[in-house]
Amino acid sequence: MAKPSNEQSIVLSQLQDEVLEQMKTIGFENESRLNSLNSIPLAVLRRNATQRHGVTRFRRGANASELKTEDVETVDLHPMLLDPSWHDYARFVLYHEYLHALGNRFHDTTFRRLEQLWPHHGANRGREFTQFLRQRSASWLWVCTTCDKKYPRKRRANGRFRCRACATILVDVMNTQEAN
Repeated sequence: MAKPSNEQSIVLSQLQDEVLEQMKTIGFENESRLNSLNSIPLAVLRRNATQRHGVTRFRRGANASELKTEDVETVDLHPMLLDPSWHDYARFVLYHEYLHALGNRFHDTTFRRLEQLWPHHGANRGREFTQFLRQRSASWLWVCTTCDKKYPRKRRANGRFRCRACATILVDVMNTQEAN
């Protein structure tokens, strides 16, 4: 968790307003529960995170069987989600984390049903965002010389791995698109 900059705080606040408004529209009618979400501090994940897009952090000692919004310490989003090109997906990630904050701890059928209520197409961009994060942090590309598939990685393969698609031994190529 990192404290957001002033610019990040502004974007987080705008995203929060949009998500809470949408939650009212799709049927989260309990005004006091939505207002309690509004009081949860928003923060950002480390910039080099590649697996997590958002996280709901509960206070230590919170009763895991009866989680309430008061038990939430922060909701963190990946800082790259604050870029305008990712805002549609950022709104979905924030909505997803708010579902956790409302006490839906696990990704069970109830959680997935609530998640499906989100009406915007941004929910489908998770895999694309993960690939984007991996690509920008990768030092190496493991390249298949047969089907030209590329696997971004932080370390060399040294001939130890095969392509998932065609089983050809992967070749190491320095990633020239690496962003620091």
